[in-house]
This record gives sequence, C-alpha cells and structure tokens, in this order.
Amino acid sequence: MELSTAVWTGGVAVAAAVYWFVWVMGAAEVKGKSAVDLKMGTIKRDNVKDKYTQYWSFFRRPKETATNASSAEKVPAFVDTFYNLVTDIYEWGWGQSFHFSPSIPGHSHREETRIHEERVADLITARPGHRILDVGCGVGGPMRAIAAHSGSQVVGITINEYQVTRARAHNKKAGLDSQCEVVCGNFLKMPFENDSFDGAYSIEATCHAPSLEDVYAEVFRVLKPGGLYVSYEWVTTALYQAENPEHVETIQGIERGDALPGLRAQKDIASIVKSVGFELVQEKDLALPPAGPWWTRLKMGRIAYWRNHLLVCVLTALRIAPKGVVEVHEMLYETARHLANGGETGIFTPMHMILCRKPVKASEEEN
Repeated sequence: MELSTAVWTGGVAVAAAVYWFVWVMGAAEVKGKSAVDLKMGTIKRDNVKDKYTQYWSFFRRPKETATNASSAEKVPAFVDTFYNLVTDIYEWGWGQSFHFSPSIPGHSHREETRIHEERVADLITARPGHRILDVGCGVGGPMRAIAAHSGSQVVGITINEYQVTRARAHNKKAGLDSQCEVVCGNFLKMPFENDSFDGAYSIEATCHAPSLEDVYAEVFRVLKPGGLYVSYEWVTTALYQAENPEHVETIQGIERGDALPGLRAQKDIASIVKSVGFELVQEKDLALPPAGPWWTRLKMGRIAYWRNHLLVCVLTALRIAPKGVVEVHEMLYETARHLANGGETGIFTPMHMILCRKPVKASEEEN
C-alpha cells in the first residue's frame, strides 16, 4: 500500500471514529444531549473549574452542612452550582429524567423510566383539569411523561435557570408546552398561592433540602385540601450501620457527589410527613423485590467509562467542552460507584415512596 493511500485510509478511519464517538454515541436518548454540546449551565467557561472546586469544598462534610445553620443557608446556591455542572452530562449519558427506576424484565431503561413516572400520576389520581406541581422538575422528563399520561396541567419548579431553559425547549419539542409550565425558584420558598394545586409530586429531588420538614410544609401550603402528594425519597435503610466504616464511606460518597446535605433515615420519613400536617396514606420502598435492581444501569464497566472519559478529555483539549468537565465527569463516575454499592449492600434506596394527603379540614383551621 502506498504511503498516501495509507495516510488517506488512516485519516478516514480517525474521522469515522471521531464521528461515531461524538455524534452517534452522543446522546442517551433520541432527544438527549450530544457530547459536542456539553456546557456547564450558566457558568462561564473560564469559571467552571473554580466553581467545581468551590462545590467540592462545600460538600466535603455533608452532615456538618446539614446541621450548621450558616452552611444550610448556602445549600440552595451550591445545589444550583451542582446542576449547572452536571445537567448536560446527565442528559448526554442518562437522558431527560434524572432519577432511577426499578428494572423490569423485558423492558428497556426508557420504558422502565416511563412506567415509574406514570405510577406517580396514578398515585395522586391526576386527570384532565387538574393542576399538578412537580417539586424539583430538572429538565422535565417526568413532567412530560405525567402530563401525557394523565392529561393534567403540570407546573414544575427548579432552582437552576439553565434547567428551566432546557425543560422549556424539551416541552416545545414534545408538543407539550401548552400543558407544561416551568418556573425558576427555590422549593423551600415557592412563588405559588396557598391551596393552588390539585396534586403534587417530587421524584428524588427533596434530598437536596437541608430540612425535609421545610419542603413538605411548602408543599402542604400550596396543595388544595384533600390533595395528594407523593415523593420518592433518597434514604438510608435499616441495614445501614453508622459504626461500619465501609457503610459510612458509601453514604458520604453519595452525599458529596450528589449535592446532598445529609441523607435521612428511612424510618424517619413518615413522622416528618405527619409533623407538617399531612395524613399518611401509603409508604413503601419501591426498590424492594419483586422490583429488579435499580443500580444495574450504573455499572457501565471500565471500558465504557474510559471510552466516555477519553471523549470528554478530547473535547476539553479541543476547547469544545470547557475546562473542568473532566473533573466533573470523574466525580460522577466515582459517585456512581458509591450508589451502586449502596444498592447492592441494601443500605441505601433512592425510591422510598411516601404518599400523603392534605386533610380537607386543613383550610378551615387555617381560616
């Protein structure tokens, strides 16, 4: 083979490999994010690495963050930073629904996600004419599934402006922008009137709050009397042993890598629900059998990780992706390892379901 032919063939092979890695492999879903479009939310390119360093320093000791009043006040800002850092990577590698789902034999990850989300609509009996609140909506994957399944109007709130932009774009692309509304705000102080929603839900979102009581109290306030609220909570289970160093390392790894100011214990959730005035309707860990393991999706393997990591490094070197993306990608991989370990050992579940109702008499007592 002549040198020119070999060079030409090699060039074509390299171009094909780059095309496959970047554009074909790009998004987790058909409508997801491509690798070449990785940004860090609203953070300016030159500030990404500094913001990542600030985030990592703040969440280094999660339990202290939750119990220290001055630190707790800063949590929303750092959660906002976290989602600026990870939103595009999540969309690229995971899709538009930033949560886990029980595995179901014979179903794809996408189908499992849809079923898990539609369960929410059924639990709160959402139907046409209802106005439903999504507490911590992310880029709106669950919102769109629930709106399409139930026919309800869904209003989502997220603290991150970039996610608002992404959610609105996805809503429009899906033809659901007239049915789905997205608001930028803090779910600890929501900009909604009392008794203004027929139902509400949160899917793996309230774990970011320093005080679960404060979130539940806000949901209670904006929910109409008789309205139902369901939440999928991240919690430690009864198998977690605080004196076991390996257990502590796993849970702290989850907290640090997911912007959590301290995970709650599973046994405490029901009492927190009741403390703000809700009636407890149902409580269940949706991760338990017969549900299949939710963490299998995280076990991509070393080859897949290094493939993705190499791509991120190349994009950063070419200045397509901002400096700092490599560190964020490494953090998320390490966090995935802790999450999978938490699932396998049974000391952690991301889908402890709590269903509650605002008493009909609540409005009468308030007045």
